[in-house]
Amino acid sequence: MARTLLGALLNKASTAAQTPVPFASRAQSNGRMFGTGRSAEAQMRAMTATGTLFAIVDRTSNATALVDWKLYRKAKSGRAEDRTEVTSHAALDLWNKPNAFMPRQEFVESQQQHFDLTGEAWWVISRAKGVRLPLEMWPVRPDRMQPIPDRDNFLSGYVYTSPDGEQVPLELDEVIQLRRPNPLDPYRGLSPVLSILPDLDTSRYAAEWSRAFFFNSAEPGGLIQVDQRLSDDEFNELRDRWNEQHRGVANAHRVAILEQGQWVDRTISQRDMQFVELRGATSDAIREGYGISKTAIGDFEDINRASALAAKSWFAEQQTVPRLERIKAALNNELLPMFGPTTQGLEFDYEPPTPPDPEIEAQQLTARANAAAALVTAGFEAAGTLSAVGLPDIAYVGKPAAPAPDTSLSDWQNSVSGLLGANVRNAQDEWVVEAHHDENTCAACAGNDGQTYADQDAAYADYPNGRGYVNCIGAKYGNQCRCKVVARGQKGEGQ
Repeated sequence: MARTLLGALLNKASTAAQTPVPFASRAQSNGRMFGTGRSAEAQMRAMTATGTLFAIVDRTSNATALVDWKLYRKAKSGRAEDRTEVTSHAALDLWNKPNAFMPRQEFVESQQQHFDLTGEAWWVISRAKGVRLPLEMWPVRPDRMQPIPDRDNFLSGYVYTSPDGEQVPLELDEVIQLRRPNPLDPYRGLSPVLSILPDLDTSRYAAEWSRAFFFNSAEPGGLIQVDQRLSDDEFNELRDRWNEQHRGVANAHRVAILEQGQWVDRTISQRDMQFVELRGATSDAIREGYGISKTAIGDFEDINRASALAAKSWFAEQQTVPRLERIKAALNNELLPMFGPTTQGLEFDYEPPTPPDPEIEAQQLTARANAAAALVTAGFEAAGTLSAVGLPDIAYVGKPAAPAPDTSLSDWQNSVSGLLGANVRNAQDEWVVEAHHDENTCAACAGNDGQTYADQDAAYADYPNGRGYVNCIGAKYGNQCRCKVVARGQKGEGQ
């Protein structure tokens, strides 16, 4: 049955390639020369109606198709970071190569165009005879798919209509439908195009008016006034000669020679000028219908690097992620179960499309490092603390050795003392430990309070540069010791 549909699809492609339909014929087939119809086919044709709509659909479908996908085995913890990637599975192979004629990127881009234009995207599953596993997937046009409602089970199946009118019935497990919910029809999707039909028509009318304006010498029209009534032959001859010599941009500003006639010029009005500018106003309305800013479709006027990065992040969060979530739901809830028990505990997921923010990443890294230091100080195991705060596993080798004491200041003091005879702190002073006492003082620091040293070298061996006890328990975990040594005279008098 699915192979019959595949033949209809290939027939569609062959027919479309051999018989291109001109714009005027397409519009006339919808019942009028201009104006966008409400059918799904007319909604898809609207993509070429205006440059704004084309840019929107092209940008959203491309952004959705470029995101990478992976298959994971869920973790017992339920956390995404604990999942295990599955690199070999039939479902993954199918998603990476839906059929022999298109890779995943083209498949996603095609179905996303359908969705953005009609509010619906349809995947048809192809199987070999006697085999229940899906072998191929095809994106099919929404206007050729018809759901078959069921009074008891909501839906009994689908019918695909080929270009030659053949109707192919399809079972529920042969079709996956993605749709934007329609408040009036639970079986069909809702298209943003329907909300901007008047704006699309206005843009097309304005484009045709501008085209006609330039086609007619890029000048406002005028009249050829004659004093007497012309016969049919005279009228046709005058019209044909005028068009031959003066119509078109290439014939603009040529000198006109009139027999028995007078040219009456018509100046362009402010109303005509506003009609030309109307195309810009309708573009804003089209973007509003899709909720997309000018920046998202390439208009970078009055924008700096910071705002460009913010716009890129906004587009990923508000436009790309919702589309990816809809595809993810279809993959996990409808496609994966078709592969049977081997998919238990598996799920598809996409790589985040949001660009990284260097400032936010630096702030998060600093906050996690501070949290790890606080936990280790509180007595938690250093090795397990890193994963608890979201940091990568790093081997813990202990606190680095204390740096060698800096004796340059002591040497200078001794030199000055020898020259001036001043009573400065030197090797003959007695050095005493002064501990900082509160509820956070460790036992080692409290026990060494009041300890005396015969000279500065001995004191600085335990308190480098005069501060911080080398045996401080808190210092071993990255905290700063608050104890110090001070010099006192031989008789105990402070210096």
